[in-house]
Amino acid sequence: MGDVILRIEKLSKHFKDLLVINEWNLEVERGESIAILGPSGCGKTTFLRILSELEKPSSGRIVSNYQKLGFVFQESRLIPWKSVEGNLRFVSESVKKISEVIKKMKLDGFEDYFPINLSGGMKQRVNLARALVVKPDLLILDEPFFSLDLATKVDIMKDIFFLHQNEKFTMITVTHDVKEALYLADRVLILSNRPSHILKELKLDLNEKERCLSDHAFTALEGEVIKEVLLAE
Repeated sequence: MGDVILRIEKLSKHFKDLLVINEWNLEVERGESIAILGPSGCGKTTFLRILSELEKPSSGRIVSNYQKLGFVFQESRLIPWKSVEGNLRFVSESVKKISEVIKKMKLDGFEDYFPINLSGGMKQRVNLARALVVKPDLLILDEPFFSLDLATKVDIMKDIFFLHQNEKFTMITVTHDVKEALYLADRVLILSNRPSHILKELKLDLNEKERCLSDHAFTALEGEVIKEVLLAE
């Protein structure tokens, strides 16, 4: 497969008589960051669950070329009776890896805190740390910022963006927020209504300076993408 980490071929998924995903074809290159935008109910989360083998496709196939996958869900799935460090030890026994990811996700000093004592933003940092501690080739993010305030969201997105740039893992993000998609992605997929197909792929050409929510190039591109999303709906 060369540098292609995922190849999706005529992928479809239905639940009884309800067709949700209709013959998606997609290639994802190693190290690429993709964001998926589309109407509610069009199969975005279902697609991620198929990738992670939590669901089976109804037809088509996925050819994968990765060893480790990290998944960050919409809701917090932290173990409430375990500390931050305990949640990380649940997926990795490597003291070195845990120490590294705690620093990268700005969790220093919170190792002994339990989820009930953490803010929403800190909980999501632990969720991300737990996905990253396994050193994934592919990181899947399912609307990971939907419950966070803007300042917290931007702060975490900056950290993820720089981690992706430095560590070169592949990333697939599902979101309803165009800003999130443009900030994190190299390429944006816009989906149709259910039964969904990929309507459009947009290759982004934003440099580091332009990946700022108030930058003119960013806001101009945001306007263009919003038009495309509204047309899809």
